[in-house]
Amino acid sequence: MSFFISDAMAQTAAGGTSTFMSLLPMVVLFAVFYLLLIRPQQKRQKEHRNMVADLAKGDEVVTMGGVLGKITKVEDNFVRLEIANGTEVRLQRSSIQAMMPKGTY
Repeated sequence: MSFFISDAMAQTAAGGTSTFMSLLPMVVLFAVFYLLLIRPQQKRQKEHRNMVADLAKGDEVVTMGGVLGKITKVEDNFVRLEIANGTEVRLQRSSIQAMMPKGTY
């Protein structure tokens, strides 16, 4: 069995691949992941953060649970959302998923 090992050692010594060429596929893979997954997710998070910061009384929104309502009061970390006539719920600002066009509610 030792004759297989000596052949394998001789092949790697003759090949002479550089360290950079062996790391290149990993660098390319990380770059693709960054461009296709990480960067767009960071952009969506930034847009959501700006949307939550700009919430105002009278905005019509959808929560992450799918509840549609109109904001009646904006506090520091919470909003009051009217989901039906005379029915208000208190939600965290970050649980607002999207703003709807005026007149949807």
